[in-house]
Amino acid sequence: MNLIKTIFKELKYFLILWLTQALSQLGSSMTNYALIVWSYTSNGSALTTALLSVCSYAPYVIMSIFAGSLSDKWNKKGTMLVSDTFAALCTISIFVLLKTGRLEIWHLYCLNALNGLMNTVQQPASDVAITLLTPKKHYQRVSGLRSFSNALISILTPIIATAVLSFTNMQIIIFIDLFTFVIAFISLIFFIKIPEYKSDKNADSFLTLTKSGLTYLKQNRGILDLILFLACINLIASMYNAAFPAMILSKENGGEIALGTVNAFIGASTLIGSIIASLMPAPKSRVKVICNALLIAMSTENFFLAFGKTLPLWCVGGVLGWLCIPLMNANMDVLFREHIPVRMQGRVYAARNTFQFFTIPLGYILGGFLVDKVFEPFMEKHNTAALSVLFGTGKGSGAAFLFLFLAFAGIGVCLIFRKDKYIWKLE
Repeated sequence: MNLIKTIFKELKYFLILWLTQALSQLGSSMTNYALIVWSYTSNGSALTTALLSVCSYAPYVIMSIFAGSLSDKWNKKGTMLVSDTFAALCTISIFVLLKTGRLEIWHLYCLNALNGLMNTVQQPASDVAITLLTPKKHYQRVSGLRSFSNALISILTPIIATAVLSFTNMQIIIFIDLFTFVIAFISLIFFIKIPEYKSDKNADSFLTLTKSGLTYLKQNRGILDLILFLACINLIASMYNAAFPAMILSKENGGEIALGTVNAFIGASTLIGSIIASLMPAPKSRVKVICNALLIAMSTENFFLAFGKTLPLWCVGGVLGWLCIPLMNANMDVLFREHIPVRMQGRVYAARNTFQFFTIPLGYILGGFLVDKVFEPFMEKHNTAALSVLFGTGKGSGAAFLFLFLAFAGIGVCLIFRKDKYIWKLE
């Protein structure tokens, strides 16, 4: 009990920030989910709906590399408050347009793009604030808690949002979103004290600070190569995300219920992995944990999806593929916080967001193209007895065939970066 009391005392401000921001994130996720439902039911187009995510993501990826220097120069609490307020104003705008019957899809595109632009400053400021609020010995525990809340939000969002939409309407969801924002806003103003630190507020110009973040990555190859490692993994993972629903929904034993069941198992395994990451002691080699976790993820789930033809096998694959991901995230987060100076974390994290995440939209496009234009047509024309035994027949068999290639691609990436001497120097 004394140990628990000590941990709570040392992490008091972080826990308040974490809980209130997670609550606000749940409200925002419910609104985004409801808007996706509204978009698809209004337009009936998957592409139109997918562009909502593209509009949010594109400014974030493109502008992050520049916004990090602003985050380092500005006050962290002020940056977070302004960004959260701007997001709330966008939500209010949606409510007004919805209430007056004027809401159109292009309104959402514009508002999502503006929100994505603000996130380029808010996200690195939040990451640095967590570093300032957390004693070094608790970095791994804190990262595990953040993974836990993210996994819980991903599970709860569709459940709560669907229930609210069934009994009320989208306006109630927006009210919930704004209510959670108020809680997080008041908590951040009055109950969280973010320590001050020596920054580059007046030292250099905006462009100089931006360049210094890129220079830091160039001079610290271990951090840069770790980011590039994750960029390659994200490319494969986003191709997986594009092919996953296409296969599960099309297979003979699949469908919407099967897709929801597999996603539920994935969410549960991520929760368990997050708890393990929060409670386990610091490993002797964080780099080894990162490499092994990604190797296990890449070499298990993709094979189960490629060769599995029943729901239980897909669920087992989902659990094996995602159980270790929180361990990877926690240890990578610790390496970043320990090696990157606090005064530079904003711009370095922002540069990381650009380099590590730009492959995600590319992977979605490439994965969708390969399923629709390459693998499905191939299996339709050349589905031999051997291929049908391995991947099944009919629609969905081409996506299953793609998972086999993704498995070998993921294993290859892990083995290549496992030999990177610069990453091992981070130990």
